[in-house]
Amino acid sequence: MNYRHIYHAGNFADVMKHALLIPLVRAMQRKDKPFLLLDTHAGIGRYDVRSEQAEKTGEWRDGIGKLLDAPPPALADYVALVRQLGLYPGSPALAAALLRPQDRLIACELHPEDAATLRRTMRAAANVAVHERDGYEAIGAFLPPPEKRALVLIDPPFERTDEFAALEKALLLGWRKLKSGVFVVWYPIKHRAPVRAFFESLKLTPIRDVIAVEFLRRPDTNPIGLNGCGLLIVNPPFGFEDEAAPILAACEAVMGEPGCSSVIERVINE
Repeated sequence: MNYRHIYHAGNFADVMKHALLIPLVRAMQRKDKPFLLLDTHAGIGRYDVRSEQAEKTGEWRDGIGKLLDAPPPALADYVALVRQLGLYPGSPALAAALLRPQDRLIACELHPEDAATLRRTMRAAANVAVHERDGYEAIGAFLPPPEKRALVLIDPPFERTDEFAALEKALLLGWRKLKSGVFVVWYPIKHRAPVRAFFESLKLTPIRDVIAVEFLRRPDTNPIGLNGCGLLIVNPPFGFEDEAAPILAACEAVMGEPGCSSVIERVINE
C-alpha cells in the first residue's frame, strides 16, 4: 500500500513494458471480435515526470527521456503515442488510447487515493471502467468476460515477499477460467534465483505455451538494485516474438549499460 509509481514512471522498465504492450494489444485486434483488457494493478493512469517526486529519482531521464528526441525505429510507434498522451502515460492510458470502440478496459487499483485519481484520469473514456479493488481478486471476478477474449496485464509493485507465489496462484486461476486468454506478467530482475524458482514452479502447473521476454539493463550481479525486468506471457500471440526482438535490441542500444542483454526464452512449450 506504500508503493508510489510516480518515483519510477517512465524509467527503463516502463519503456520496455509499454513498448511491448502495444504489439500485444494490436495482435488482439487482428480479429474484428471485441476483447477485454484487464489491468490488475493500474496505478493512477498518468504521471507528471516534472513533479517533485519524479525528480527525486530522475529515473525517467534514463528511460523515456533518452528516447524523446530521436527514438530508434522499433520504438518510434511507442514514443509517438507517449508524446500524444503526455509525459508519462501509465498502462491504462496507453491501453485506452489503443482500444477500438468495441473493446473494453477494466482498470483495477487497490489504493483508495490512487483509484480516485485513476477514475478522474479515465473519465472521458467511454469503454473504460475503474474498480477500487485487489487486482488478484479481479482476475477471478472478471474472467471469463462476455467477449470470451481477454488480454490480462498483471503488474504488481512487488512489495510482498510472496509476490511470485501470489502471481502463480492468480495465473492458474485466470488460466482455468479462460484457457485461451493472453496473460502478461511484469516482474523485476534483481538477481536470477527468484525468477528461476518462479519459472520452475510454473512448469509444475497445467499452464502451457509460456515465454519470457527480458531486458537486463546491466548484469544481474548486484541483488540490491533493479538490474532488469521481464514479461512472462501465457499464450503469446502469433508473431509476437519476432516483433519483440527489435524492441529489445533498441532498449539495449539506448538504455543499456555495459554488459546489458536481452532474451526471449520459451519457458513452457505448447
